[in-house]
Amino acid sequence: VSTQSTWGALIFSFTGPDKMSGIAVGLNKGFVVTKRTPAPRASRKLGKQTKTRKFVKEVIREVAGFAPYEKRMIDLCRNNLDKRALRLAKRKLGTHSRAKRKRDEMSAVAFRLRQEAAKKAAADKDAAKDAAKKGGQKK
Repeated sequence: VSTQSTWGALIFSFTGPDKMSGIAVGLNKGFVVTKRTPAPRASRKLGKQTKTRKFVKEVIREVAGFAPYEKRMIDLCRNNLDKRALRLAKRKLGTHSRAKRKRDEMSAVAFRLRQEAAKKAAADKDAAKDAAKKGGQKK
């Protein structure tokens, strides 16, 4: 046991939570009982991402688009101003953890947009090459 632990943690580490002796005094005091394992509550499944919920979120995002502050966050993420994007999200959403999650989501969107733009540029370049080849063959 490390010397930096508190007394409560020290005593707990020696006794353990469920080693009751049936005696009223001492480190292991308490009535001997069998530990119950209740079924998990329904509220534990509340925010779980399922296929259906994921699909619904995607459809809503596609139809409704981004909020103005989300568009601004995407621009900030494009310009490598992640800290500023976090501050904006924290001001709009209220908590640090929600802001971090939103910043990560918007960074992923910005990355995906950058990838799509690169693919489109490569396709345009290939099309221009093909057009130049065809033009050279006609002459």
